[in-house]
Amino acid sequence: MDTTLQDPLVGQLLDGRYRIDARIAVGGMATVYRAVDTRLDRVLALKVMHPALATDVAFVERFIREAKSVALLAHPNVVAVFDQGAQGAYVYLAMEYVAGCTLRDVLRERGALQPRAALDILEPVLAALGAAHRAGFVHRDMKPENVLIGDDGRVKVADFGLVRAVGTATDTTGSLLGTVSYLAPEQIEQGTADTRSDVYACGVVLYEMLTGGKPHAGDTAAQVIYQHLNQDVPAPSAVVPGLAAGLDRLVAAATARSPELRPHDAVAMLAESRAERSALTEEQLDAVPPQALAEGRDGAEDRTSVIPRVIPADQGTAHHTSRLEMPPPLPPERTGRRSRLAGRGRRGAVAVLVAVLVFLGAGAGVWYINSGQFTRVPSLLGQTQSAAERRLSDEGLDVKGVERAYSDTVERGTVISSDPGSGERIRGNDAVRLVISRGPEIVKVPDVGGMTLADARRELKKSGLAPGMVTREFSAETGRGEVVRTDPETGAERHPDSAVALVVSKGSPVDVPGVTGMGVDEARAALEEAGLKAEVLPVRVHSPEDEGGVARQSPASGAEAAEGDTVELTVSKGPRMIDVPDVTGKDVDEARSTLEEAGFEVEVDRPFLSFSDKVARQSTEGGDQAPEGSTITIRTKGL
Repeated sequence: MDTTLQDPLVGQLLDGRYRIDARIAVGGMATVYRAVDTRLDRVLALKVMHPALATDVAFVERFIREAKSVALLAHPNVVAVFDQGAQGAYVYLAMEYVAGCTLRDVLRERGALQPRAALDILEPVLAALGAAHRAGFVHRDMKPENVLIGDDGRVKVADFGLVRAVGTATDTTGSLLGTVSYLAPEQIEQGTADTRSDVYACGVVLYEMLTGGKPHAGDTAAQVIYQHLNQDVPAPSAVVPGLAAGLDRLVAAATARSPELRPHDAVAMLAESRAERSALTEEQLDAVPPQALAEGRDGAEDRTSVIPRVIPADQGTAHHTSRLEMPPPLPPERTGRRSRLAGRGRRGAVAVLVAVLVFLGAGAGVWYINSGQFTRVPSLLGQTQSAAERRLSDEGLDVKGVERAYSDTVERGTVISSDPGSGERIRGNDAVRLVISRGPEIVKVPDVGGMTLADARRELKKSGLAPGMVTREFSAETGRGEVVRTDPETGAERHPDSAVALVVSKGSPVDVPGVTGMGVDEARAALEEAGLKAEVLPVRVHSPEDEGGVARQSPASGAEAAEGDTVELTVSKGPRMIDVPDVTGKDVDEARSTLEEAGFEVEVDRPFLSFSDKVARQSTEGGDQAPEGSTITIRTKGL
C-alpha cells in the first residue's frame, strides 16, 4: 500500500509556496518530501519537523539556528539549504533535491564495494565534513543513510539536523542523539562529540563499505553500545582476506577508541585517505569483494534515536563511574530468574535504607546538607583530556564543556586549567569546564628528512601539525620510502594543526634498458640486472619480432623508473602473413607507395646504366604472401 496517500501534507501547498508532491523518507525527527518551489519553479527537498517536536520551543529555536549555520556551508559535497520557515505546527527546511539513492541503498543492493569505489565515496564525504569542521561544526550523525549518491555520480552529505558547534556541550538532558552503530565511545560515555566523533563514524562507514557489514552487531542497541566501548573495530582484511594493509590502517586510525589517537578532523583524515590510496596498486584498488557479506538488515541500531545514558546506582557517592558496563547476554532460561532475584534485591535494599534513615533521623539530614552535597575539584593540571574526564567522573562530577587555548608551557592535549579550579569546593552533582592546551601558538616544522612516511607523520602530529598531501619523486640521496623534504620546509613557523605536505623518495632513478626483440628469459635477466622486475602480459600480439620474442615493453627503453619497479612485457606471436601486391610494370614511386600501404618495407635495386623507371621484377611475386613489415625489393629494367 502506498503510505504517501495517507500523509496529510502530500498534495498541499506549504507556506503558500511549496507544493508537496511525494514523501521521500521518514526519520526520528522529521519527514522529507519532494516538493516544488512554485515561485522559482524548481524541485527541492522539504524537511518537515514532526509536529510533536515542534511544540518544544527550545528544540525549534535550535533547529532554526543550526539550519542557518549549515546554510553557510557553500560546499559542492554538502546538500544545500535554501530556506527555512513555519506554517502552524509545521516547521520546515527547504533543501537541495538530489535525484539518486543513498549509500545505504547501494550497500543493501551490492554488499561490499571495491576499495576504489569505497574511497571514491569516502573522500567527498570527508571533504564535506572537513568544510563543516573548519567552519566550527560537527555533524554527529554520519551514517550511510546520510550519504547521497546522485544519478550523475556526485556524492553529497545530508542531514546536518544534529549539527552542533565544535566545543559546545552536545548533551544536556542525559540522553545521546545519534545512530548506535556509528557512535564514538565518547558520545556514548560522556554525551559529548567533536570533530573526532565524525571521524570515528566515517571509519565505521568505510569498514562497512569494504566488508558489507558493520564492525559491531547485536540483537539490541545495548549490545552494540557495549562493543563500541570495549572492543576495537576489527581490521577489514579479517573479514575480506586480501584487502590491502593500508585500508586496515585507515580504518584503525579513524576508529581508535581514544579520540586522541584519531585524525583530529575530517581534513586530516582526508589527507590520510589520499596518502593510503596513492600507495595502493591498481589491483589492490580494484579487488573484487565477496558479495555474500551484504547484510541488508534494518535493525534497531540503524536508526537515529534518543538513547538514555546509563547512570550507575551509586551516582551520589565519591567513587561512582559513568562508564556503561554491560554483562554478556544470559541464555533465555536464565533471564527470568535473574529478573526475579533483581526485584527481590531491590525490595530488600529499599527496606534496609528505610530502616537506617529511621534510626539516624534528623542527624542524617544535617550531615547531607552540610557535607554530603559538596566535594572538591581534583587536581587536573597536565592530565590528558580523557584522563581528566575519567578523574572527574570518579569524583561524581561531569564535564560541562571543553575549551582550547594556546600554551607555551603546557603540553598539547593536556589540561591548562579548570573552572572551578583544582581544590575548589563544588556540589557533588555539579560540572567542571576544562581548558585544554593546543600547544604553542606558533610551532616549527620539525626535520623529518630521512624518516619513513609513518614516522614522519607521527613526528608532525607530535609537534602539533597535521600530515598533508604525499607526493613521490626520484632521489639519489634519500632511500626509497623515506621523506625527502616537507612543504613548508623544516623550521618554518606555522599555527598548530596546519597541514604539512610530504615528498617521499622513490629511490635512485633507473634507466629502463631496451629489451624489444629479446627472448623472454633474456629480457627478464636484463631487467633484473638493472634492478627492475619483469611481468609478462598474458596477451600476445603480431609484430615484426620473431615468435616468442618481446614485441613491446612499458615503460619504453630509456625511460626512468624506480629501483624495484615493474616493466610489462608483451610477447610476439610473430609477424602476420599478408598478400603481396603485384607492382611489376609500375613506376618506382607508385610501386613503393602500393607496397608500403600494404604493410611492407621497400628497397629499390637499379642496375648499372639503367635508364628506366619501371619495375621489371620484385623479390616476392605478386599474389604470394610475406610477413607484415618485411622488406620487398623491386628492380628496374637495365640495358
